[in-house]
Amino acid sequence: MKDLLKDELIIITGGSGLLGSAIVKELQSKGAVVINFDISSETDLSKHFVHCDITDESSINDSINLVLNEYGRIDGLVNNAYPRTKDWGADFKTITRQSWKTNVDWQLNSYVFITQKVIEYMEEAKKGSIINITSIYGVVGNDMTLYEGTSISTAPAYSAIKGGLINLTRYLASAYGKFNIRVNCVSPGGIFDHQDPKFVKAYEHKVPMKRMGTPEDIAPTVAFLLSEDSKYLTGQNIIVDGGWTAI
Repeated sequence: MKDLLKDELIIITGGSGLLGSAIVKELQSKGAVVINFDISSETDLSKHFVHCDITDESSINDSINLVLNEYGRIDGLVNNAYPRTKDWGADFKTITRQSWKTNVDWQLNSYVFITQKVIEYMEEAKKGSIINITSIYGVVGNDMTLYEGTSISTAPAYSAIKGGLINLTRYLASAYGKFNIRVNCVSPGGIFDHQDPKFVKAYEHKVPMKRMGTPEDIAPTVAFLLSEDSKYLTGQNIIVDGGWTAI
């Protein structure tokens, strides 16, 4: 399946992070030209990197225009970036109104705006695939027992944002299917990132496959949804969680 995405022009936001870097590597291995929109470095199109702050409207506009001017097309978009405020994970009762609004704006509204810009081009091209990276916590509630006695805290806004993105995906699939634009979600379960060992042990005890996920577990599903192998699949939330939501 080396040529699954041969020469497809794919934009991914947050492609330098834990999950994003694995997705970039997977898409490249399938033949795609992957443009990483990230804030971690300066723009270098020779390395397929564009400095983009997805929380800033003008930065999104400039980045999309740069890609279109250079390549003339956008075949796929992976909304993956994960910006958040410094108080992310604060107790629900203490979250300020401004913090809540900011995180919704950064994580939900930024996905909306970049999708608006890309889908406008895809509508003209009569083709495209958009993937929103969501979460099992946009589908089910948190198991709070996993966090007891650990240094890890949950973020209430995360569940609201990811749940909103999942249903927004269904709306976009319904509205733009007639233009041959497909919109889907990938919802990972817990991804191992050297968390508190007590949390890892509790998580792995509960999940049917008895281990946390890795970025490499998630990336192939993203590649599949961007490819013609999934050409009649849209409006779906593909949950990749080792069976967590099955129980």
